[in-house]
Amino acid sequence: APTARYGWGAIFIVGGLAGVIFWGGFNTFMEYTNTLGFCVSCHEMSDNVYPEYQKTVHFTNRTGVRVICSDCHVPKDWTAKLVRKIGATRELYHSIVGTIDTREKFEANRLEMAERVWASMEATDSRECRNCHSFEAMDFSKQGRRPQEKHPVAAREGKTCINCHKGIAHKLPEDYEDDD
Repeated sequence: APTARYGWGAIFIVGGLAGVIFWGGFNTFMEYTNTLGFCVSCHEMSDNVYPEYQKTVHFTNRTGVRVICSDCHVPKDWTAKLVRKIGATRELYHSIVGTIDTREKFEANRLEMAERVWASMEATDSRECRNCHSFEAMDFSKQGRRPQEKHPVAAREGKTCINCHKGIAHKLPEDYEDDD
C-alpha cells in the first residue's frame, strides 16, 4: 500500500503537469488572439477598419515591415497584456449585442471608440508606438519639412505620438476636429 509520502508526491507531480499544460494552453491562446487573422475574424473589423489599415504605411512599406493590430493595441508586457485582454471583453460584449454590427452603427460609434483608444495610448505615453519608434533613433534631417519642425518640439515638450498621429492606421471619424 502506498504511503502518504508517495500519495502527496503523486499529487504534486500530477498537479504540476496539469499546471504546465494549463499554462501552456493559456499562453498559446493569448498569443493566438494577437494574430492578424484573429483580429479581423469578426466582420466589424474585416468590413470597417481592416480595409483602411491595408492602405497605410503600417501594412505595406519600402522596408517590408508589417505592423499588425496587436502591435498597436496590445502591450508586450505580460501583465499589461492580460489587463488589455480582460478589457477586450467589453468589445466582445458589444459585438454580441450588435452595437457596431452594421457600417452605419460602426461609423456612429467611431469617434467614441477612437477617443477611448487615443486616451489609452496617451495614458501609456504611446507605449506600443515606442516599441518601434523613438525620438532618440530618429534622424530629423531625413524627415519631411513638417516632421523636421514638429518632432524636435514634441520631444522637448514631452508630447507622445498619439497627440499628433491620430488617424495613422485608420481613417479619422467624420465628426473629429483636429486642433492642429
